[in-house]
Amino acid sequence: MSGDGRAATDAVTDDQRYMALALSLGRRGLGRAWPNPAVGAVIVKNDEIVGRGWTQPGGRPHAEIEALRRAGSAARGATLYVTLEPCSHHGKSPPCADAIVAAGIARVVSALEDPNPEVAGAGHARLRNAGIAVDVGLGAAIARRDHAGHIRRMRDGRPHVMLKLAISADGKVAGAGRRPVAITGGRVRDRVHLLRAQSDAIMIGIGTALADDPILTCRLPGMAKDSPLRVVLDSGLRLPPQSRLVQSASETPLLIIAGDDAPAAPESALRASGVDVARVLEMAAQLDLTAVLELLATRGITRVMVEGGPTLAAALITADLVDEAVLFHSGLVIGDDGLDAFEPRTFATLGRNLTRVAGEPIGTDRQDHYERG
Repeated sequence: MSGDGRAATDAVTDDQRYMALALSLGRRGLGRAWPNPAVGAVIVKNDEIVGRGWTQPGGRPHAEIEALRRAGSAARGATLYVTLEPCSHHGKSPPCADAIVAAGIARVVSALEDPNPEVAGAGHARLRNAGIAVDVGLGAAIARRDHAGHIRRMRDGRPHVMLKLAISADGKVAGAGRRPVAITGGRVRDRVHLLRAQSDAIMIGIGTALADDPILTCRLPGMAKDSPLRVVLDSGLRLPPQSRLVQSASETPLLIIAGDDAPAAPESALRASGVDVARVLEMAAQLDLTAVLELLATRGITRVMVEGGPTLAAALITADLVDEAVLFHSGLVIGDDGLDAFEPRTFATLGRNLTRVAGEPIGTDRQDHYERG
């Protein structure tokens, strides 16, 4: 191979390495950057990383601005690696594209075009018009997964929905009468808490709230602050004020979504405890799940983790509103009187809508991961 050929190969390898770092940095913002996407950025000059950044809590500053701030004057003539197209519009902060131009960046390697109609290629165009070399597409497959919530919200007006269920060896999710059972081990519980921290919201139905009295926070050491918004679907406003969810509402936000005909008195009591209450239309005596997700999207939620029981899971699967599923399987046998995870028809529907993409052991349990194709 010629010297020029080796140089080209080395350049591609470096680009991949720096983009991988940018993607890794971006994931630090998952669950904390909403309503903005969790972007990562790396600035490289003369084979040295001179700046790095990721979207900060609440969505600002953007990753590019953080990386430029850290790089300072070293950004002039450098290459910026970024996991999503830099913004080109004035929102609550000036366009990142303008800041990149002003900093003297010479080249931008961008994983994806932003589906936000206010950007949609305009950021890349602005950079090119300023004489900056722009390459788009490196790391796109991983970036699409990392930005799935932002993409879904922009394109479909709803958040990305991930379903999580722990299932016993005989296909149960609870004991008789919905009695809670520790189905999986401690390593799975740690994984679930990490998934919570990476989600904007965690959603359950009123049946699970009443049966389990959960608190739904992230209980990994030092990560309580990263607990997601907690959402309970409670069409009749039956959640009692003494529940752990309500009692902790002043520390970790709680949103209850009720039906349009739910009584007013419970709402007043819940609001007095610091609970946010919203209402959506009901269909066949059930909340309209599409309306629920659209409501969450209007509030900036991009990624929802569903930890509700089989009733909510089945309703979302049947409505084709599940984009990703993480199923944890254990060797525990609960017995015939336990609560079934799925009806066979529901599991078949899940298999048609999603494809199994990975599986791995976690301690004595197993995780199967499904995604929309």
